[in-house]
Amino acid sequence: MRQIDLPVETKIGYGLYLGHRRCMVVNGGTIIGNNVNLAQFLNIGTEHNTPAIIGDEVYVGPGVCIVEDVRIGSKSSIGAGSVVVKDIPAGSTCVGVPAKVLNYNEPARYIKHRWEIPVKQA
Repeated sequence: MRQIDLPVETKIGYGLYLGHRRCMVVNGGTIIGNNVNLAQFLNIGTEHNTPAIIGDEVYVGPGVCIVEDVRIGSKSSIGAGSVVVKDIPAGSTCVGVPAKVLNYNEPARYIKHRWEIPVKQA
């Protein structure tokens, strides 16, 4: 049993990668960008119908909780066990409880299996 709750209403871009494909709960109103990596024991939730928006090329480590209407900037990384209660700036690596910016050094380096987004021909 994989125990993944990823409702069909969730808006998901190209190239979503589910690390270990276990124990994840994602609110159906969540918006997930392109080439996002989500690790095991993840919870993206809301009690006020204001789910998170996750940008492109974001790595979310194991055991992360993303709470309410936060925006996760593109090309960012969230370290294992972090609790995200505020917006995460693009291009940052954030860790901790609550999550805070650690640095801006190559945050998207953990994005594997990138999907090349098709370009429409004119």
